[in-house]
Amino acid sequence: MSKPLHGIRVLDLTNVLAGPFCCHQLAHMGADVIKVETPGTGDLARQLGADADLNRGLMGVSFLAQNAGKRSITVNLKHARGQEVFLRLVAEADVVVENFRPGVMDRLGVGFEVLRQHQPRLVYCAISGFGQQGPLRDYPAYDQIVQGMSGVMSITGAPETAPYRVGYPIADTIGGMTAAFAVAAALAERERDSARFIDVSMLEATMATMGWAVSNYLVAGRTPTPMGNDNVTASPSGTFRTGDGLLNIAANKQEQFEALCRVVGREDLIAHPDYAERQARLRHRDALKAEVEQALAARSALEWWPLLTEAGVPTGPVYSVEQALAHPQVADRGMVATFPDVPGVGRDVRVVRTGFKLDGDAPSVDTPPPQLGQHSEELLRELGYDAEQIRSLKEERAI
Repeated sequence: MSKPLHGIRVLDLTNVLAGPFCCHQLAHMGADVIKVETPGTGDLARQLGADADLNRGLMGVSFLAQNAGKRSITVNLKHARGQEVFLRLVAEADVVVENFRPGVMDRLGVGFEVLRQHQPRLVYCAISGFGQQGPLRDYPAYDQIVQGMSGVMSITGAPETAPYRVGYPIADTIGGMTAAFAVAAALAERERDSARFIDVSMLEATMATMGWAVSNYLVAGRTPTPMGNDNVTASPSGTFRTGDGLLNIAANKQEQFEALCRVVGREDLIAHPDYAERQARLRHRDALKAEVEQALAARSALEWWPLLTEAGVPTGPVYSVEQALAHPQVADRGMVATFPDVPGVGRDVRVVRTGFKLDGDAPSVDTPPPQLGQHSEELLRELGYDAEQIRSLKEERAI
């Protein structure tokens, strides 16, 4: 399969999630991604995840999740000869991605203005919690902090339980996805004849995906509130109890509402003055939900699912992660990659790929997540270092 970023080299100086996820996407699009890591410890995600033994071996599950297809070199950016190695890498790279706090790369002497002198067409992407300017620029931020400060937590959960954190690191992930999009766009700029500096704020990237909630406040003056599993724009639309299990129903359009009523045997609701029109259904959401759930009690969620779907009502069960991965819709489309007997892990590793197909194929990478510094000598030789120079770099702890 032809890959759009084949021939593009990316230096990945990032840690934990947002930056590694960005470079994970770029690797699947064909970029040669080189992970530049701190000697001895590397990416903090190497020590994170549900398997303590893997964490101790610096191959934690959190690292394995988004570093397949990359090569790893260790470089001590606080050492003069380490910086020399890094600058030689930059000279042959197209992209640098980092997620240090603003100013760290400058203090190390390898900030954007320095690097662009070594690669005049460099695309430099800095991912941080709050961006490169503003009163919070120097504040530390993880996903948890951004979820709280973006307003995400304020609208997550039921009215009596909010604020709640979203169940996975959504702010980190959105920050990484935004960075990958910005990098790809910069690389595609036909007239670009100079370096580009991309400043990704996880806070702003997260809020940019909250368009409906934010606009309800900005345009309509309505403060977004937590609504549990209900849909703010439609009713009945949310999670419903059945005779056995929960069922998501999104009867967002008039014809879908009417079809739902017919399937569950409550045609009388169609012309009921409290439910006949969209705005009326929103005003009487709780009463309508009770009516629908009373009817749904006659069958299980898995029985209602095909009946409602056949009638044109968007419907689906509520799955666990395990159930979702096992479903043929996911399992048969190449969503999960398997790397056999991964070095440093001692067993097969399964990880998810991207969420799209390219000409019918799932973008993939050929190699498993690397061990720390696994490709240091290989990359140094590519840069022109001989065996004696590599030995001295190691002795001086520059790599």
